[in-house]
Amino acid sequence: MRTGDDLIVLGSGVEPARPVVRSVLRGARGTCPACGRGALFSRLLTTVPACPACGEELHHHRADDLPAYLNILVTGHVVVGTMMVAMTFELLPLWTLTALTVALAVTAAFALMRPLKGMVVAAQWALGMHGFGGHDD
Repeated sequence: MRTGDDLIVLGSGVEPARPVVRSVLRGARGTCPACGRGALFSRLLTTVPACPACGEELHHHRADDLPAYLNILVTGHVVVGTMMVAMTFELLPLWTLTALTVALAVTAAFALMRPLKGMVVAAQWALGMHGFGGHDD
């Protein structure tokens, strides 16, 4: 519930607004959705319990399988679309196309996983979901 341009009611109190787009872009870069300075991940896909720069608690997130589903959706559309265009115009021999399609799918899946997870965690933070808003789900 918005109470002004820079305040929002989350849980039991009034806190500074959490712009969703800015937060999601910070999450895609792998930085803290609150300050944009601290790292969001300690390892490949392991999120930090709290931001090392501003101290914002991030352990509440429940990204679960959503980043993987989004990855499958995006990667599948890009790879299958590319493959169908190449097959329609017979741009490459079938075995070459198969090898390139597999390589493209694996590369795209690995490249997208971390930014997608960061975006999901940041969106949950910005929207006050799963304990980020100071309330129990």
